[in-house]
Amino acid sequence: MSVKEQPRRLGKGLVELMGSAASALTPHAMPAEGARTVAIAALHPGPFQPRRAMDEAALEELAASLKSRGVLQPLLVRGHPAKPGQYQIIAGERRWRAAQRAGLHEVPVLVRELSDTDAMAAGLVENLQRQDLDPIEEAEGYQRLLDEFGMIQEDLAVAVAKSRPHITNMLRLLNLPRSVQTALQSGELSSGHARALMQHPDPEAGARAILANRLTVRQAELLAQTALTPKPPPARARYETDVETRALERDLSERLGLRVRISFNGKGGSVSLAYEGLDQLDGILALLNGRQ
Repeated sequence: MSVKEQPRRLGKGLVELMGSAASALTPHAMPAEGARTVAIAALHPGPFQPRRAMDEAALEELAASLKSRGVLQPLLVRGHPAKPGQYQIIAGERRWRAAQRAGLHEVPVLVRELSDTDAMAAGLVENLQRQDLDPIEEAEGYQRLLDEFGMIQEDLAVAVAKSRPHITNMLRLLNLPRSVQTALQSGELSSGHARALMQHPDPEAGARAILANRLTVRQAELLAQTALTPKPPPARARYETDVETRALERDLSERLGLRVRISFNGKGGSVSLAYEGLDQLDGILALLNGRQ
């Protein structure tokens, strides 16, 4: 199967891969069609898990729920490529870990024959549907599908049921400095803040300003715009120019016999000649004509 054919099958998301198990089951729901129980010991985490870390408190809470109600939603698995009779988890690793803490020995699973590309996309879709990924984990999942499986953004957007602009904007987060990515993952910065910082000439400095001043997203956008606005070169300070300018004015006044005034605005300036009568004006004109 070509790369371009795979996303078309994945385009409907996890529902197409898992059937009715893709949506959350109620406490009284029957197991999904095709589900069977498998020993927890026969399951192994898959290599395509997009989530870096799992919240310990959330795992404990889920374990308590599973202890009283059991695992209601089957895990999506495939046969382990290196261990016959055992399985690799594609979607549901969090449930598997919580089931172990709850002391369960078996869990329901749906076994599917999935390629590496299908497995990676399915795991990513499952986490996205549950909103279990932070923005950086989501972006890294997209980048991995592009890099390791040769997908292009158009097909990736179909595979994970997201728009092409969404994919592009998420991937741009990976261009931010690592310190900014960390603040985004921890929740100190929002996705809106991150989008503003992508426009900032110094994202790290911008992030520090946002955090120190508790800026809103709109304020962060204004901060980035201000940082991008070219600043005029500073005018030379008066105390630096007064001495030499006044000296030049005196020198010209003595040579011309006129009051001379020089002004400077930082880029350029003007020279003013003051005359007291028509005779002095005639003298100025004579000097100018004599230089032509």
